Amino acid sequence: MTTHPSAAPSAPITTPAEALAELLAGNKRFVSGHPEHGHRVAAAAAASGGQQPHAVVIGCIDSRVPLEAIFDQTFGSICVVRSGAHVVDRAVLGSVGFAVSALGVPLVVVLGHKRCGAVAATVEALRAGEHPAGDIGYLVDEITPAVRAVGVDDPDAPEKAMRAHVGRTVRRMQTIDVVADAITAGRVDVVGAVYDLDTGTVEILP
Repeated sequence: MTTHPSAAPSAPITTPAEALAELLAGNKRFVSGHPEHGHRVAAAAAASGGQQPHAVVIGCIDSRVPLEAIFDQTFGSICVVRSGAHVVDRAVLGSVGFAVSALGVPLVVVLGHKRCGAVAATVEALRAGEHPAGDIGYLVDEITPAVRAVGVDDPDAPEKAMRAHVGRTVRRMQTIDVVADAITAGRVDVVGAVYDLDTGTVEILP
């Protein structure tokens, strides 16, 4: 792939393995301090005529986790869906389904991150026996099964629950009709991953 920030990939990325390899290679460039892609207006203009993204990444709203940056991806490379602790609702499901069916992405990545505030808040709410009011309560409700699975009194509950929540979200993505069909056909893969806030490294979960 060329290192010019405004250039497109030399060949389309069409398989799950190629897409994951590109994201991990980009993360290595990011961690090493030698990213290829500056987010410049020339790159935006070059990609404005159409798009052929190779992944959809579902992540948290945390301001410390800018998804295009940590994977060193330029305009038109990835679709991004973000919510608190990557909690899923119908809009998220529809967005991922659209990326797979209409845009043909071969890879769906669910990215959690260490020290996730929404997961930590859920652990604290359950320990205190309290439930936040309003729509924030929806986030807590959606994260609660992962916390209960690892044990609310476990000292490492926030970290373990974050990873368990990533796994639950991966399984949820696999049940979207168009995604499930594409997985069966070998055209799409869904993977879970964790971002380390301190090192910038992305770890793919088994």
